[in-house]
Amino acid sequence: MKILALDSSGLVASAAILDEESVIAEYTMNYKKTHSQTLLPMVDEIVRMTQQDLKTLDAIAVAAGPGSFTGLRIGSATAKGLGQALNKPLISVPTLEGLAYNLFGSESIICPMMDARRKQVYTGIYTWSDEVFQVLMDQTACPVEEVLLDCVRYSRKADRPVILLGDGVPVYREMIGEKLAEAGTHYLFAPPHLNRQRAGAVGVRALELAREGKLETAASHVPVYLRKSQAERELERKKAAKAEVSDI
Repeated sequence: MKILALDSSGLVASAAILDEESVIAEYTMNYKKTHSQTLLPMVDEIVRMTQQDLKTLDAIAVAAGPGSFTGLRIGSATAKGLGQALNKPLISVPTLEGLAYNLFGSESIICPMMDARRKQVYTGIYTWSDEVFQVLMDQTACPVEEVLLDCVRYSRKADRPVILLGDGVPVYREMIGEKLAEAGTHYLFAPPHLNRQRAGAVGVRALELAREGKLETAASHVPVYLRKSQAERELERKKAAKAEVSDI
């Protein structure tokens, strides 16, 4: 099975073509450019460099969320457009599972964190047991302190260290260190080549989901946001304030 995988859910933009045997090509950029400027050109470049025919793809995988609202929309729109044009199914990969797959096979407690602002993170907790991927805590949006308590709990229960990765880690690094050290939990941070989104990892997770029959049409695909956007929250705040004034 050959897959085009996309991830624009966070600060990083990444595209890859892979099959059951190897990652044929991957283009990952963590730079100050918008994903609308980079994602499609990255796809074009790996297709050109590897002389791939997109018609030979079996599916298109996309990091479906949570994450940046704009980034998710760009990734979703790109995947849907290619899927409809090529008549290929889509595979929605939970963003945090894709991040966890950077550490494929690790039996440590894996905690990816994406900065969700307001002292919250998009996160989940994962591990591998007997080479089987385990979702210990499904992806969610929550305060940093809350997920750190969960990390301590799972670490103690399994007697395993915690590995943290994702763009939320540098934002809350000091807090992470303090809370886990206070609890006596052994922890470490993933190295630079593994600590951000990689389309290759999204694609590997997608291959497993495809084997489980978790495919969808391009038309039916929708991103997973978990939270309302800042614009939606601000609109609700203004409506509530206006309602309060009208009741006076």
